[in-house]
Amino acid sequence: MAKLKFGNVEETVVTREEFPLEKAREILKDETIAVIGYGVQGPGQSLNLRDNGFNVIVGQRAGKTYDKAVADGWVPGETLFSIEEACAKGTIIMCLLSDAAVISVWPTIKKHLTPGKALYFSHGFAIAWPDRTGVVPPADVDVILVAPKGSGTSLRTMFLEGRGLNSSYAIEQDYTGRALDRTLALAIGIGSGYIFETTFKREAYSDLTGERGSLMGAIQGLLLAQYEVLRENGHTPSEAFNETVEELTQSLMPLFAAKGMDWMYANCSTTAQRGALDWMGPFHDAIKPVVEKLYASVACGQEAQNSIDSNSKPGYREGLEEELKALRESEMWQAGATVRGLRPENN
Repeated sequence: MAKLKFGNVEETVVTREEFPLEKAREILKDETIAVIGYGVQGPGQSLNLRDNGFNVIVGQRAGKTYDKAVADGWVPGETLFSIEEACAKGTIIMCLLSDAAVISVWPTIKKHLTPGKALYFSHGFAIAWPDRTGVVPPADVDVILVAPKGSGTSLRTMFLEGRGLNSSYAIEQDYTGRALDRTLALAIGIGSGYIFETTFKREAYSDLTGERGSLMGAIQGLLLAQYEVLRENGHTPSEAFNETVEELTQSLMPLFAAKGMDWMYANCSTTAQRGALDWMGPFHDAIKPVVEKLYASVACGQEAQNSIDSNSKPGYREGLEEELKALRESEMWQAGATVRGLRPENN
């Protein structure tokens, strides 16, 4: 393991050079990895593990998602089973269900957590708030986490491109004495880039904050606010969308993703540089209190409870689709669909 220093802060990270795929295969050669849930993270993690030569099976309820697993090459009765059958067969149970589904399926999973098995998560939610989720694993199993820092779709796409999505890892219980090896081997097996150490609680707190903040919630709020101001001042939908979203995603994000914000600034006009430097402070000062309020809501468990309550309501899925439909059909994202259609690669 390598140590990275950020000023006075030291972090433990593991790279693929330090922990090669061959080592991961050797560690898990006698394990049956049961991926429970084939929704968001399930396909990417299970397919990457399968392609990397691990013994993987999938557990999924009957329905459209089960049919998707069949279409992806999982064979009913051989590598595709009911959730209960897969839990019984697996020596490592990878719980990749939604947070709400984990709560409802937990009695089935727990029943098959016999001594020495490993219980794996890709989100700290269920373990970080056991008083709200009811998820308390038995003491005689390993409880581990590998959390890819992105969607399951990105994990799979980057794997197929020969790249890796960074992941965090954590160990809550080490009953067997092999929890760390199992965790790192699985992290490499699913196609992680480098792996950094965390805890279930820190992962859950940072994940909920990030999703509601800069990764999803805040970015939509910021983009919409700027788009609306431009439209209210006479700018056309195309101009407003290009100046708000298209230039950000297609031109500027690749620059700061590659070499940092200073590199992106240096490759823009001096007028843009001056304006960005002048206005980043006011934006920071306006937004930080909102982020502090958000983090406090996560830390006290309110965001977790909101998620549990909303996901357990009858008709939640239908209501969610209506909200997403409204977002999709808003003027800004309808303008986006038109602009994307005009990109050279689409013509």
